[in-house]
Amino acid sequence: MTLFMSKMIQLRTAVQNTSVYAKHCLVKSRPEQLRASISTGPRQENGTFYEFRTYFIQPHLNSAFLKLTNEKIALRTACSELLGYWTVEYGGLNQVFHIWKYDSYAQRASVRAALAQDSSWIDQYISKVMPMLTSQDNEVTYLVPWSQIQKPPKEGGVYELATFQMKPGGPAVWGQVFQKAVGTRTGSGYAQSLGVFHSEFGQLNQVHVLWWYESADQRAAIRQHSHEDARVVAAVRESSAYLVSQKNKLMFPCAFSPLK
Repeated sequence: MTLFMSKMIQLRTAVQNTSVYAKHCLVKSRPEQLRASISTGPRQENGTFYEFRTYFIQPHLNSAFLKLTNEKIALRTACSELLGYWTVEYGGLNQVFHIWKYDSYAQRASVRAALAQDSSWIDQYISKVMPMLTSQDNEVTYLVPWSQIQKPPKEGGVYELATFQMKPGGPAVWGQVFQKAVGTRTGSGYAQSLGVFHSEFGQLNQVHVLWWYESADQRAAIRQHSHEDARVVAAVRESSAYLVSQKNKLMFPCAFSPLK
């Protein structure tokens, strides 16, 4: 064997060994890198979720619906936790909006099964209230990792449910700038956030912020003042780069609402 051929064989062996080592390193390291690169944000720490329910009521039966619900809601709250129940004043006519808390999907399934067999609930409420409705809608949401359910500083006032349709990608894409936009308003004392939620079932890539104000007029004054604040303007402008659309509702709490 010539010296040239010997060198070529040694070089080929070195290249093959390097290739095998590189593949071995990729197999060990790449799964973690891939998991990090496709992650859409912090994982849920527990199974607790919040079901948003919106009922659309026949206009001439609004009062009857609210009266019946006020009388019979205890049959429902005996089975699972009601966070809040509101009538919509602006941003949607003839609607009520309510939020229910569940520890797991299994718990919700058991609650729904129990209600279906509860003759008092069916006879005294469901059979009477269903003809009053034109439609229903629901959405499953989780609290964003940096938010907790808060109570308003006092009873009364008005609530605003602001809904933001964000670009696809999840909190890994827009989470930090959205948190900054909410935090700038709350940290500056302009408004109080009672919870920030992101959608799991329903319209995806939605974020909901539940705000509290002393009155609708106070909200109007705060909005005007905050929009002149350079900190708020900068934070909103940054988050709007990830925004597709937004909508809101101004709501009044019902007498039987835990949040009121």
